[in-house]
Amino acid sequence: MKEFVVIHDFLVSEAVVGDWDGEEELVAEKLNEFYHTMYDLAEEDISPDELANLLELIWHHWIGEPALPELETDDIYEWCQNVLDNRSQYLEDLN
Repeated sequence: MKEFVVIHDFLVSEAVVGDWDGEEELVAEKLNEFYHTMYDLAEEDISPDELANLLELIWHHWIGEPALPELETDDIYEWCQNVLDNRSQYLEDLN
């Protein structure tokens, strides 16, 4: 079911991430890495609405986080896996 979610609808460019003191391109890359990682880790039969909500959560959680530019791939993977493992809590907090 996840194939019904178009990942490109969520990807961002440096033009939309706001002012990051010259690190806008890096921030956009990190956010896009989050989106791809979440999408890749999600099970094939996840509901499209649930996956879209989890992808939206990335922006809401990370866009103002000062540590975003310094995150490593392992950090992004672990966060995405944690969200998927505890999705009901995260989705409840989003609403």
